[in-house]
Amino acid sequence: MAQSAAEQGAHDAGVYEVSALSARLAYAMMCLTVCWGALTSMGWVGRVTGRQALRSGHIFLSATTLAFIAAHSLSYLMLQADPYTMTRLLIPFYAGGPLYTGLGILAFECLLVVVIATGMRRFMSNQRWLFVHRLAYVAFVLGILHALLTAMANGHVAILWLGGITLLIPTLAVIAVRVMPAKALATTGLIEDAP
Repeated sequence: MAQSAAEQGAHDAGVYEVSALSARLAYAMMCLTVCWGALTSMGWVGRVTGRQALRSGHIFLSATTLAFIAAHSLSYLMLQADPYTMTRLLIPFYAGGPLYTGLGILAFECLLVVVIATGMRRFMSNQRWLFVHRLAYVAFVLGILHALLTAMANGHVAILWLGGITLLIPTLAVIAVRVMPAKALATTGLIEDAP
């Protein structure tokens, strides 16, 4: 029995709500994952707990981020009026898709590469693994651009402004501290001079 256009519209509105909620949770978890990973690598919170607990927390946050991203993207397969295909979900800019969708797909695929490389870490040199792991920063930037452009396209900039910027600013501050040279950090008093 075929559904009416009104029933399809109501169903699709619910699917879009699930997609939006999972996208917002993925954004929040992405920011927390980057912060936790940077703080772990700098050793700033290592004094409170052991190194393994910090790494486990980072892995948990990244897995949760990927789960919310998967829920966000797979919800589009459940649309009834204009359903997506797996090809459309996995290939960036497929069939002239919007820029914001392509950026989101690229961000997800970069994160998948990082996860696969982390699983294969014992077969890689530490330098190569670090190089691949830094793709997470590329995925972070692509995810931020995806969120911004999608919010602009859908008229939700006010939501992104309130919640998104609140999470983004501390994350960018932690990233800035992470990439600063140790000498500059010592000069500002953020770390002690090495003997």
